[in-house]
Parts: sequence; C-alpha cells; structure tokens
Amino acid sequence: MTEHTKDDRQGYWNERYAQRGMLWGAEANQFVVRYLADFPPGTVLDLASGQGRNAVWLAARGHIVTAVDVSSVAAAQAARVAEETGVEVNFVTADLLEWEPDTVYDLVVLSYLQVPSELRRAVHEKAIRAVAPGGAVFVVAHHLDNLEHGVGGPSDATVLFTEEDLAEDFATFDIEVLERVLRHVESEEVTGDAIDVAMLARKPADVTSSG
Repeated sequence: MTEHTKDDRQGYWNERYAQRGMLWGAEANQFVVRYLADFPPGTVLDLASGQGRNAVWLAARGHIVTAVDVSSVAAAQAARVAEETGVEVNFVTADLLEWEPDTVYDLVVLSYLQVPSELRRAVHEKAIRAVAPGGAVFVVAHHLDNLEHGVGGPSDATVLFTEEDLAEDFATFDIEVLERVLRHVESEEVTGDAIDVAMLARKPADVTSSG
C-alpha cells in the first residue's frame, strides 16, 4: 500500500480491519515474543500497532505501553482486546508521518511497517528520537527476499526490508540482533515459510534522546 496521503492510508487500513477481523490473529508476533520476553518492564512505544496484539502482550508482561496506529478501527478493536485481557494500553490514532514523539521510552517496537523507503526512513527517525539513551528498538518486517523465495506478504518491493536497510537507518545504534528469520504460514491462500527480518538495537547511553 503506497498511497502517500493520510486519508488514503487511514481509509485503506480501516477497510481492511473492518472486513477481515483479526488480520494476524490475537497472539503476539512470534519474534516479538522470542526477542522481547526477557526485556525488563518499562515504558514501551508500539508504532504501527495495528490491532494491538503486541501492545497487549507487552502490557500483560508489566510494561507501560503507548500504541500508535493510523487506523481508528484497529485502535477500537485493540482497546476491546486489552479490556478483555485485563490490561491498560494507551491507544493513539495518528498517522506516523505526521505524529511526533513528545517523550522517550525504554523500548520502541515496529512490527511489519508497510510504507515506501523514503517514508520508512522518516518513521525510523522518529523511532530513534523516541528511544531513551540506553533504551532499545525492535523491528520485525517483511524481507525483500520474500517476494521470490517466501509466501504471503506484500507484493510491492518498495515496502519490503533488508538487513542493509535497517543497519543504515539505525547506524547510530549498537545492533545486538539483525537476522533473516522464517515464519511458517498456513492459511486458505498459502502454506509455507514467509521470510522476515528482525533487528534489536540499543541506543548508546551517552547520546541525547534526539538520536
């Protein structure tokens, strides 16, 4: 999805979430669970949070979570999931290309952001500003290799990621994990392994919150 206006982005995702229910299920993403299960409780910013599956999981583990997404439909769905789970999450409906962080967080999470490369870099710059010194950012995204060698995912190469993209965008951070990972998919449309990329990186403690 490559439209560049807020109304187009919001309309597209509102329609998808309204028609398809829980698009990716109610459970937290497996790589969020794998890499963040031992992350100590703190403040978390979940960007492009969708229907809140990761935000709710993080809140249930003792984190204080703010979740931002362009879709008002997804935010409402996420709030219901949080209430049913018995956790509190601050859900914010905002376009990440217009939204600006007004504080810093111990952890910033970006899960399957789908925007073209120039917009991806803009969102990543905001994520960098939102990480407190000594804090971390976790990114999981559809890998460019998925187009030819994986299943599912976007068919637009401009919204897919590589390890090099992430290393360049977060060059000021200390990268702890940066790897190509496989995610098994079984659905009515496809069965097989999707190819993703996961990164966990930490902002040096001796830099300011502006990145």
